[in-house]
Amino acid sequence: MIFLRTLYSDWKAKNIKRVACLSLPLLCLVNVSCKIKKEQEAPKKPNILWIYLEDTAPLMGSYGTDIVSTPNIDSLASIGTLYGNVYMPAPVCSASRSSIITGVMATTFGAHNHHSSRTKESAIELPDSLKTIPELFKEAGYFTFNNGKDDYNFVYDRTDLYTQDYRLHPLYGKSGVQLDLTTLSDKQPFFGQIQLYGGKEIFNSKFKDNVKNPVDRSKVKLPPYLPNHPAIVEEYANHLDAIQITDEKVGDIIGKLRESGVLENTIVFFFSDHGMRITRNKQFLYDGGLHVPLIIADFTKNEESIPSGNINDKLVSGLDLGTSSLALADISIPAYMEGKNIFDDTEEERKYVISIRDRCDFTIDRIRSVRSKDFKYIRNFLTDRPYTQPTYMDVDSVEFVQVMRKLHADKKLDSIQERFMSNERPAEELYDLRNDPFELNNLANDPDYSTTLKEYANVLDEWIKETDDKGQYPENEEGLKLMLGIWGEHCVNPEYDPLREKYPDLEGSLWNLKSASSELVESNLK
Repeated sequence: MIFLRTLYSDWKAKNIKRVACLSLPLLCLVNVSCKIKKEQEAPKKPNILWIYLEDTAPLMGSYGTDIVSTPNIDSLASIGTLYGNVYMPAPVCSASRSSIITGVMATTFGAHNHHSSRTKESAIELPDSLKTIPELFKEAGYFTFNNGKDDYNFVYDRTDLYTQDYRLHPLYGKSGVQLDLTTLSDKQPFFGQIQLYGGKEIFNSKFKDNVKNPVDRSKVKLPPYLPNHPAIVEEYANHLDAIQITDEKVGDIIGKLRESGVLENTIVFFFSDHGMRITRNKQFLYDGGLHVPLIIADFTKNEESIPSGNINDKLVSGLDLGTSSLALADISIPAYMEGKNIFDDTEEERKYVISIRDRCDFTIDRIRSVRSKDFKYIRNFLTDRPYTQPTYMDVDSVEFVQVMRKLHADKKLDSIQERFMSNERPAEELYDLRNDPFELNNLANDPDYSTTLKEYANVLDEWIKETDDKGQYPENEEGLKLMLGIWGEHCVNPEYDPLREKYPDLEGSLWNLKSASSELVESNLK
């Protein structure tokens, strides 16, 4: 997570050695697979596989966290390249995933509000000229699949994207039925995604039983914006334990690829959709919500741009994942895509990553950020609302959220921790990331940084204008109706007041959708 930058210079050298030492599990699989005699010549085009996590910070061994055991993930890093400066388009699942799968910011086509386009009335159509990443792979002759959730904020015929049965949920959308990885040998080349729970492993009823070696709670080091309270420490430690469970699943995936005989023709991307669930991280534009791991391992050994045991510090946006995958498959990248090809050394490196936060569930907000390697600029458009306005975690009575509110009420937070819990929110924030990696000292009103503030503010203004950022326009009534119907009295933002008057029986009437069952849809049905 944020610790990476403070540790980066120290662990960069030592972890190349450490990664190599921890690489035995996957390297053994590779060596075994090298001995397998293939009945036919390997396909010329590589398979591309995304191991796609939810809510996961870069807190693995290969990223410098030494109290977790992640041998399989670290092995991927030793085989491939670890990227240290990767930031997502949004700090919440559906907005981030909608951007990644299209290579275009969700705000460009109006899919930026979390869990939008979930009813016919609120449907958001993609422009006719815009094709998703899997559609482009499919057109190029690739077999495509996604084992797990899609979570896209636009309407789509899933058979255009993936070839597999799927399940449909009225709120959480479509998710692919698990395709057996040992059956992939006759489906090459393929572009596949395997969704892992990552940080959401904590919601498994058997979570504690699944943790074989819990991290030592006494060794957990919290960032300074979090108080040293047992509930906060436990939440943070649970995240580390979830990463250890994820590591085992990564090893299992690689094993099945080897078993099916496709590993040696596969390039693996390992990443998360956004950062971890904890105060000031998920749903916010500080690095804790946006900074994710990215490891790309080339088991084909054909890509010079993906050297083994390499650490790359170029600035990468989540938008770049799809476009770079297309490039590896020698598929032309459409001009409308906003992502870059991170493997193209002739292309100018990304100077900024822009990220967005809009409505998350029923909580209406609008925040934008511009990040470089040196500075982070944040603009809060709705300063009448505190950072900590009610969210789904309040509805669910999440313990660490309740603890933070209690500590705030009892005046037991220090000045740094109190800042996020207060009712005041500045219109602009500016952080010197080289000297302030935890984004604690807001320089927006410091005259010494006025030139920098203006530069980044101009970058954002130009981006809003060029892309016609749809977040600047009110969300349509149908999208808000669904939120009011589900979350009822918890919808406290003034945007819901006209709807309450217009639809007096709507509030809370759709709460049952959260626990509704999903329906199986066969892939041959439109």
